[in-house]
Amino acid sequence: MASDPSFVKMAMRNMMRKGSQSLLHFGLTAVGLMGFLVIIAWLFRPTLPQ
Repeated sequence: MASDPSFVKMAMRNMMRKGSQSLLHFGLTAVGLMGFLVIIAWLFRPTLPQ
């Protein structure tokens, strides 16, 4: 695998130490990304002939 095991271990330890904060940031990122995609899809929606 390309990633260094010590980096993965450090990231997991940091996530366990700040569990709720990292979950909150992940949730905010996911909601923001979904909102951005919905706005882009709404702005560039195709117009159907009537």
